[in-house]
Amino acid sequence: MHNVEFKSELRDLELAQSICRAMGATHAEILEQTDTYYKVPSGRLKRREQTGHETEYIFYDRADKAEARLSHYVIYDELSARQRFSCDSLPVLVVVRKKRIVYLIEQLRIHLDMVDHLGTFLEIEAVVSRAHNVRQCHEKVQEIRGKLKPALGEMLSTSYADMLIGEQGLDTSVEPVPSPSGSTDPI
Repeated sequence: MHNVEFKSELRDLELAQSICRAMGATHAEILEQTDTYYKVPSGRLKRREQTGHETEYIFYDRADKAEARLSHYVIYDELSARQRFSCDSLPVLVVVRKKRIVYLIEQLRIHLDMVDHLGTFLEIEAVVSRAHNVRQCHEKVQEIRGKLKPALGEMLSTSYADMLIGEQGLDTSVEPVPSPSGSTDPI
């Protein structure tokens, strides 16, 4: 699966919520999420535990650019991930804990994230589908970003995990493990 995503600092949470409501976005849920990132040779693999949802593993690969960008991802249930990645033997890279406020508008998800030890951030995600191609998703993400601009800070190029690793100076070296395609080569 693919999505187009954008991430930035969020300087005014209340203003962002007000703008979301004014755009007609639906407040969907508030989640407490714990993402455990594993050391893998390419891409990122995280185990997501969140309130009211089954545990899932998300493998994703995307460029680290401070702009709307295309991301390739695969979601696995617990059993499939353990079989695919041997998660029990993978070293943990970092654990990210956050409170996520989710708004929905059209095919987009707007995440207002309060990340432990990092701060407050915004993510916009548009899932690419037959009905919404990559170009349309980019345009829609940019449109919503423009509306939220008064509440935003700097655009971000990296994941919360990478930001925490930078803050904590963690070792990120890895041994090769299979990618979702079955090889040990990068995706």
